[in-house]
Amino acid sequence: MSNLLIAILGPTGIGKTKVAIKVATELDTYIISADSRQIFRELNIGTAVPAPSQLKKVKHYFIQHKSIHDYYSASMYEKEVISLLKKIFPVKEKIVMTGGSGLYIDIVCEGIDDIPDVDPEIRTKVEEKLISEGINSLRNDLRFLDPKSYKKVDLKNPKRIQRAVEICLSTGKPYSSFLTDKNKKRDFKVLKIGLNREREELYEIINKRVEKMVKSGLVEEAKKFYQYRNLNSLNTVGYKELFDHFDGKINLAESIELIKRNTRRYAKRQLTWFQKDKNIHWFKPSDVNKILELIRME
Repeated sequence: MSNLLIAILGPTGIGKTKVAIKVATELDTYIISADSRQIFRELNIGTAVPAPSQLKKVKHYFIQHKSIHDYYSASMYEKEVISLLKKIFPVKEKIVMTGGSGLYIDIVCEGIDDIPDVDPEIRTKVEEKLISEGINSLRNDLRFLDPKSYKKVDLKNPKRIQRAVEICLSTGKPYSSFLTDKNKKRDFKVLKIGLNREREELYEIINKRVEKMVKSGLVEEAKKFYQYRNLNSLNTVGYKELFDHFDGKINLAESIELIKRNTRRYAKRQLTWFQKDKNIHWFKPSDVNKILELIRME
């Protein structure tokens, strides 16, 4: 029997953790997190890290294993996950991976191009430029260094622009020259399970989830990391809105409403990403038995 990676994916708030734990428990296996925010050990409430009771039920990997001060990229995640899978597939023939980070899931399932490492000194300089001069300055740099990437990149995403500029400056070559769009061969099978529900129902869950986070201490958590607000790891929904409140730009009620709105928008972007993949089998979060039936057919 060939090894099988079961990717349980979907938008934020959909219920991936509960479904993944039920599936992993039934299969007596492990869970690999594919969440680009839950990797940071300092963050708990705003990243919706699984509860300690949930983490005890099933062994999880890639939960809070990096610091907010660490540089971390999708390519680093790919290398670490593939290395881990080689170690644990001999023990478990089926492994569950779950999360809402489409890039993390795609990079493990299909692979990406081998992008060179970035010179730490160059990374620091680019980060400082982003902070001092803003995203427009890096956009201009990328347009000059790599017009091809400039035309394709999401110009509203500072992480993507920063990454491309860093590669250009570190290698002396355009970032686009390293992209071949060729999938890597994996020595395991992949089954993608997508979770979704009615849009209005999902949005209501998201709104209530944000309110629960606030009651659980999200504001206090954000205050602890306010001094590090310029880190990429904190340039994320749930923290940046509160940082604007601490800066006096908006009041607390406005920041909470913005967290709800921006989380809903993030969920919509996640669904747009996933719906491009025709290999995903879609279910409702309540369809665990149907999901298990599909897995057993593989």
